[in-house]
Amino acid sequence: MRPTDMPAAHHLKVGGVTPFTATDYPGKLSAVIFIQGCPWRCDYCHNPHLQLRSADSPLAWPAILDLLQRRIGLIDAVVFSGGEATVDPALHAAIRDVRAFGFAIGLHTAGIYPKHLVDLLPLLDWVALDIKAPFDDYQRITHSRDSGELARKSAQMILAAGIAYEFRTTIHASLLPENQLLQLAQTLAQMGVQNYALQLFRPQGCLDSRLNTASNAGYPAPDLVQEIAALFPCFTLRQAE
Repeated sequence: MRPTDMPAAHHLKVGGVTPFTATDYPGKLSAVIFIQGCPWRCDYCHNPHLQLRSADSPLAWPAILDLLQRRIGLIDAVVFSGGEATVDPALHAAIRDVRAFGFAIGLHTAGIYPKHLVDLLPLLDWVALDIKAPFDDYQRITHSRDSGELARKSAQMILAAGIAYEFRTTIHASLLPENQLLQLAQTLAQMGVQNYALQLFRPQGCLDSRLNTASNAGYPAPDLVQEIAALFPCFTLRQAE
């Protein structure tokens, strides 16, 4: 579906809004709009309530625009997240609506729909791409066939677009052993990734009791973190809150 064929923004299925945050767009105060829908079923998902899409949007787009208009001068950016924001064919029109207010536009994505992402990239100022695992081992995390190849294509598109980005991986000792974590980091560095973050698993919102109760003590090892950090000009390790 090309931009001229996409539905109007009022068809956007919004599952929630955070009106103010200092952590979802680097260096900017922002609001976050959460889009319903995601075809992947990652065990550590912290927004499982957004995986399904309802018949009608729980939140009306005109009301969201009114909220954002009132925040002009109070925030710098608006981030579209999910779920998986690129699942929604009305996202393109919604971004244009929000950009008209003068906000910078950010996107959180897992790269599930590279064919959609390529049309959105010219409208974005910053992208956070969730990288789940080594690309040939994605299905173990996402429970979806061919997911690794989709993520690889999206990563290549973002790198080629020349916009600001962060690639990031949520890590848990039960899901991503240290040897695989290093393999993944080396692959991303070889692709030309400059900005990479590891974020330790947080149990908030996760429905997997196995992950919620398993210990991550000592993971990842400090020497491994140093080895990975040396691969990237910009590297961040985010501790679980």
